[in-house]
Amino acid sequence: MNLRLLQQSHRQRCSRLNLIPKIVPQAFKSVEYIEGNGEPGSTKKVTFREESQFNYMKQKVEALDKENCVYIYSVIEGDALMNKLEKITYETKLEDSLAGGSISKTTCKYYCVGDFELKEEGIKAGKEKALRIFKAIEVHLLANSDAY
Repeated sequence: MNLRLLQQSHRQRCSRLNLIPKIVPQAFKSVEYIEGNGEPGSTKKVTFREESQFNYMKQKVEALDKENCVYIYSVIEGDALMNKLEKITYETKLEDSLAGGSISKTTCKYYCVGDFELKEEGIKAGKEKALRIFKAIEVHLLANSDAY
């Protein structure tokens, strides 16, 4: 039940209703689809707050497997790529947690330009930040499940 709510709400409603900037206002100014509406091939633009080290990024939905709760997207443009990365691909799989809610298993693949190598601490920091955002969204959706 909780996982299905998260799956439906996070993928279909967060961007459409622009919930992410409301849930994590300290990080995001806006999130909007600029092509498509969430299906594979869709592109969304994420604009960060002025206080952020980044201005914006564009993400492309690579795959969406609703049955297995797998969501794959790539960061394909923006200063988050630091002019050193071609793209960053995230694969997230949601699984039910015994304690309620869900467990997010995320893998990242970094596609570098030239000889640039991303350091392990940079990879770890990026994954931790993404997990904090996901958990904030999960807490909000579970606390407000009647609204969805």
